[in-house]
Amino acid sequence: MLNKIHLATFTFSALLITACGGSSDKAPVENITPLPSFSLSVSDAPVDDLSEVVVCFNQIELKGNGADTVFIVGNEEGMIAVNDLCLDNSGDVIPNTVGLDLLQYKGSDSIALVDGISIEAGDYTQLRLIMSDGSYGIDAQTSDKISVSVPSNELKLDGFTATLGGTVDLTLEFDLNKGMTNPVGQAGYFLKPRGVRLVNNNEAGHINGTVSETLLIENQCTPLSDSTANVASVYIYEGADLAIDTLEDNGGDETGNLPYASTAVTFNSEQTSYNFEIGFITIGDYTVAVSCDTEDDPEVNEEVNFITSQNVTVIADNTPVQVNF
Repeated sequence: MLNKIHLATFTFSALLITACGGSSDKAPVENITPLPSFSLSVSDAPVDDLSEVVVCFNQIELKGNGADTVFIVGNEEGMIAVNDLCLDNSGDVIPNTVGLDLLQYKGSDSIALVDGISIEAGDYTQLRLIMSDGSYGIDAQTSDKISVSVPSNELKLDGFTATLGGTVDLTLEFDLNKGMTNPVGQAGYFLKPRGVRLVNNNEAGHINGTVSETLLIENQCTPLSDSTANVASVYIYEGADLAIDTLEDNGGDETGNLPYASTAVTFNSEQTSYNFEIGFITIGDYTVAVSCDTEDDPEVNEEVNFITSQNVTVIADNTPVQVNF
């Protein structure tokens, strides 16, 4: 059963540039508002069963606004460079492809895929990340390489509006706890679109915090003081003051409150504390709950036993909100 993962971030930004007037013997140059500038980043969260989750992609498509806009990895100034992480069945590097180990960009960390590419102003109905072959995970126990695939080889995300002189700043957060499955009888993992959310960075924040050892011991959470295993789980739900008995797991049947995101609580041997973090959360009021359960199959409706919860208000800030239990 697959445990906690988080997963990726995209950033869109626009710069305001003005031209200066000419000398007294020339006609003045009018101020010019430039096209919006497009940037894209990725962020993720960890998962128990895998020590690496490498996703491979080769282009980004912006749909709508009169015509499709396509950015190919390695062919655009401002795009992330290709690398050699993605291999075909013969072991050869797949051209014009970049592989990203999502587990390197956890919580509020991210990596820019696109930085400062100009796009036309207007309404874009959809952003698509086109995946290539070669995605894989590494089993944390056996170090075996396991294939990861995406339906139709593309992730379809919400659209946005880009205005002249404006700023669009988005994050693609891979929440693998929700979207990454390992179906019985089928080879490899499947990454489903429901495990990916697109967040406006101008309207998003982060949380991190600790769970006291006393609380963990009193509720028989195990193993303690083991930095190689998850000790507990933290779930976050939209809305404050939600009753614990209405909180569902990642495979819930929608009769209660479904998680916005979830993550693992792990032991930090250097600080001798039990820590967690969730990044790129849309601003608002949430209920955050702790459970000793560490396994949650997104394909199965399971009962999660929560031991405590509290309210948190997420604000738009790069500094995480502290949530301690």
